[in-house]
Amino acid sequence: MADIKEIIARRVAKELKDGDVVNLGIGLPTMVANYIPHDYDVTFQSENGFLGLGTAAEKGKEDIDLVNAGAQYVTVKPGAMFFDSATSFGIIRGGHVDATVLGSLQVDQEGNLANWIIPGVMLPGMGGAMDLVVGAKKVIIAMQHTNKGQHKILKRCTLPFTALKVVDMIVTEMAVLEVTEMGLVLTEINPEYTVEQVREATEAPLIISPHLKDMI
Repeated sequence: MADIKEIIARRVAKELKDGDVVNLGIGLPTMVANYIPHDYDVTFQSENGFLGLGTAAEKGKEDIDLVNAGAQYVTVKPGAMFFDSATSFGIIRGGHVDATVLGSLQVDQEGNLANWIIPGVMLPGMGGAMDLVVGAKKVIIAMQHTNKGQHKILKRCTLPFTALKVVDMIVTEMAVLEVTEMGLVLTEINPEYTVEQVREATEAPLIISPHLKDMI
C-alpha cells in the first residue's frame, strides 16, 4: 500500500476546485497542496496573515520571516499578499474561505469535532480551528482512521469539543465518509480494505451508500 498520509492527501486534493480559497491545517493537511492539478488556481490562506501560500521552503533557503500557522518555513506564490491577524480572521469569519482541511483527534457521527486538546497532554492548542470550522464553506477532516487501534470516528466525541456539527467530510486511508443528518455515509472505500474492516475500525454506525465506489 502507498504511504498512508499520501493516500489521504491525494484524495482530499480532489475535493478542491479551481478558483478556491483554501486553508490547510498543520501536519498532514499541508501535504494536500502537493497534489493540486497544475492547471488549477487554488489560493492557500494561512491564518497568521497571508494569501498565496506556496510550498515548503527548501532546506538552506528558508526565510526566517516567512512561516505558516504551524511555524514551518514556507514560500509564497507570485501575487501573494500579507496582512494583520484581524484581517486574516475577518476573511475566515466572513465566509471567504471555500474549504478548510484539518486534522483531528476525534470526529463523531453528528459532525462534532475534537481536535485541539487531550487533557494533561501538551498539544499545539486551538489555533484558528474554532474560527475555520464555522467560517469555511466546507470542512474536510484528513486523518488516519484509528490511533494505535483506538477508534477516532465515534458515536460521540469524548475529548473537549472544538465545535459542534461542523464537519462535512472525513477522509482517511481506509475510506471517505460524508456527514449527513442521517449519520455517516460510507461513499468511497480503499480497495485494500473491506466494508467490514471499515466498520470494525469505526465506532459510529455507518450507512453504506448504494453508490459506494473505490477511492480514487
